[in-house]
Amino acid sequence: MQKLYMINHKLNKDDKMITYYGYTDGSGEYYVVIDSDKCTGCEKCVKQCPKTALQMEMTFIDLEDKPLAVVKKEYCNKIKYICTECKPEKNPPLCVLSCPTKAIKYVSTPIEMKS
Repeated sequence: MQKLYMINHKLNKDDKMITYYGYTDGSGEYYVVIDSDKCTGCEKCVKQCPKTALQMEMTFIDLEDKPLAVVKKEYCNKIKYICTECKPEKNPPLCVLSCPTKAIKYVSTPIEMKS
């Protein structure tokens, strides 16, 4: 099955932008999700990522530029593999744990393979 790489911006019920960085393929869905309303630009998640997959980027939101954490484009289609060092299936990744405002989440929904 083909891998579907995504950077998907969605508005939640309060019209706040939530960005999904990652992909869906035959093995499941794998995303890093960043809530632009909660992200303060403190860079703690960027500093904690052992693979340097995150960076700060000025983003135009609500008629102003705001520094936000983003997943580097070259890592979006590798989220499942890049994040394995943090073992997200057992504990939240370091980027998630370091965020004081809970602006970042890791989503992993593997599809059970039947033998």
